[in-house]
Amino acid sequence: MQQTLCRKFFTLTALLCAPLIAALGMSTVYAAGGKYTSPNQVAPDRYVYYPGTEKLDRKEIRVTACGTGMPAARHGQAAACFLIEFGNGDKLIFDIGTGSMDNIAAYMIPYEYLTKIFLTHLHTDHMGDLDSLWAGGWTAGRPTSLKIWGPSGLHPELGTRAMVDGFLKFVAWDKETRSFQITPKPGEVDVVEFDYKGINQVVYDEDGVVVRSIPAIHTGDGPVSYIVEYEGMRVVIGGDTAPNKWFIEHAVDSDLVVHEAFMVPGDFVAWYNQPPQLAWRACCAFHTSGQAFGKIMSEIKPRHGVAYHFLNEEATRYNLYGAIRETYDGPLSMATDNMVWNITPEGIRERMAVITEEAWSVPGPSRQGPPEQEGRRPVFSQFSNSGYWKPAYEAQDDAMDRHMKQFNLQDQDWRPQMYQMMDRMQQ
Repeated sequence: MQQTLCRKFFTLTALLCAPLIAALGMSTVYAAGGKYTSPNQVAPDRYVYYPGTEKLDRKEIRVTACGTGMPAARHGQAAACFLIEFGNGDKLIFDIGTGSMDNIAAYMIPYEYLTKIFLTHLHTDHMGDLDSLWAGGWTAGRPTSLKIWGPSGLHPELGTRAMVDGFLKFVAWDKETRSFQITPKPGEVDVVEFDYKGINQVVYDEDGVVVRSIPAIHTGDGPVSYIVEYEGMRVVIGGDTAPNKWFIEHAVDSDLVVHEAFMVPGDFVAWYNQPPQLAWRACCAFHTSGQAFGKIMSEIKPRHGVAYHFLNEEATRYNLYGAIRETYDGPLSMATDNMVWNITPEGIRERMAVITEEAWSVPGPSRQGPPEQEGRRPVFSQFSNSGYWKPAYEAQDDAMDRHMKQFNLQDQDWRPQMYQMMDRMQQ
């Protein structure tokens, strides 16, 4: 299936965009390059990317679409999420929509490097997998807290800080029990909330990576778009936004511009089960239609435009592509999950990531701290403690002894205290 997707997308982009790219003297690469010179050699460049096998140059950015779809769950397409990696080692996640952690996990990046999340707005298809990153990274060995950047709201309770406060209430049992049994630091979430009305304001500036925000217009006040700058290159993450003047002014002449392009209204009715009046408004009032997307790209003239936020299959993709081409004839990707763009001063290379369905988490250089139970309220009552069945625990003692010896855990043996508690509860 992955190979079929590669053929479809790269045939589309290469055939339709190659003449224009050649005429403009651009160096965007869509397909395999190089050739065999002998029967026994490393294969020439292919239009696939194997995560974890490629070290970025200092002046290079890699953008991966971890999710490109809609709020309704689909097995083959997660909701909005983009991972941006930089030649300095920094990694930033922009939106983390429902289902996107399945893809992020498949890239097998140590979770201690996946701690910085930038939210464009607070619809669940842009932040619905926050819980999966929070808990999954914690149990897979992340040693530090998460940090979330996001906009304020028209009212205080509609801002990013209030959302995180509510999230931590939602996961209160999860957080308290894992904090007691594992270690507490990875369960913390730090928030940087900034004014959604700020125009081209710097919200992040570390080791040469600068992230700016501009206001966006969506279903209400609060959404933003992000402009990411590194080594003279610029990537724009639009989030959800209707056409607006701030985007036209500040996204101009960027290298890679990711902007939503909603399906044509008829496809929302036919395939997404929406009533015609909602399809008409969703496509063209508080989102961006294909024609409007094309008009924006023609105005700002990016090195490469990326359309996303549509259900990507032949029934819908080509109708949207046709709508975009009514107003834009420049370099274009119709994004799908696990599409990858490498950006350098010399050019932009587009490929598909090859992922495993059964990825394991990869350890990083740091380790989680031990449990910190002293001073914390207990997470078990006498009722639950009275329910333990000691014979099953004793049956595993030999295996536990071998594990303790192998990893030198003699000073951390939890069994004597636990067995004493069991005996006491049975008296």
